Amino acid sequence: MTDWQDRISIDPNVCHGRPCIKGTRIWVSLIVDNLAEGISEQELLAAYPQLTIEDIRAALAYAAEMTRERIIPIPAKATGA
Repeated sequence: MTDWQDRISIDPNVCHGRPCIKGTRIWVSLIVDNLAEGISEQELLAAYPQLTIEDIRAALAYAAEMTRERIIPIPAKATGA
């Protein structure tokens, strides 16, 4: 796969600086949210014809990179003793 940086842009003048697929106003988070909800890649491509499968994979690669760069607090469940 091509580097996600070739397909993702962050521009304060486009979508308030949210990460988007280059040349579009399609947020990376929109792609990832839809995939998480069970929408298939093919359904996304049909809904957003300007997207490519490489764009979807770049969005996932970007999301994966962000999970390595940030700590997101997840409450631990208490175990019964």
